[in-house]
Amino acid sequence: MSDNILGRIGNLVRANVNALIDGAEDPQKMLDQLVRDYTGSIEEAEQAVAQTIGNLRLAEDDASTAQAGVAEWGGKALAASKKADELRAAGNTAEADRFDGLAKVALKRQIGFEDQAKSLATQIASQTELTNRLKDGLNGMREKREELVQKRNELVARAKMADAQAKVQASLKSINATDPTSEVSRFEDKIRRDEAQVRGMQEVAASTLDAQFDNLEDISADADVEARLATLKSGGTPAAS
Repeated sequence: MSDNILGRIGNLVRANVNALIDGAEDPQKMLDQLVRDYTGSIEEAEQAVAQTIGNLRLAEDDASTAQAGVAEWGGKALAASKKADELRAAGNTAEADRFDGLAKVALKRQIGFEDQAKSLATQIASQTELTNRLKDGLNGMREKREELVQKRNELVARAKMADAQAKVQASLKSINATDPTSEVSRFEDKIRRDEAQVRGMQEVAASTLDAQFDNLEDISADADVEARLATLKSGGTPAAS
């Protein structure tokens, strides 16, 4: 009977575990559900053990009642037998036979309670052994639950650590894939081009000023030539500049 009770619960637990593992997506949720299911199984086992202990106590109560019956009807048989002996000694044979008959009835009742007590004693011994095995099994399940809770806490912590490490690795991979220094180099190249363009514009501006000054020198030279030409025409001698 104990194998049937705890065996059914064990099969239920294994079935739940297999179903949870097969459909597991979130380890923490799976482990929490496993603890809840196992706790529920322990509660079922506790009810089964409590019922078995209750049956044992009822059998013990019945055995006590039977033992009391044995003593009671034994006493009645003894009292009736003594009364019969007294009546027979007094010569009242008919009344003595009646009391002997009552003694026999009491003895039959006593035998019936003795048989009941013997049967109950066998039942109580078997029920006591069963109850002890069930209690041991229940205590074992409670210890397993404590181990399960501890293992759950350990695995959840490991799962969180693994998830954090995975996120770090993903971040590192993302950083390596988009190296920010390459973007900085692009900005540096753009700035160098802008700086070169500025220098070019400065050179263009400078060349324009030189050209303007050259034009001024040409104008000055032409004026000198015109002045000398005028001197020659007037009969004079051009002065050296």
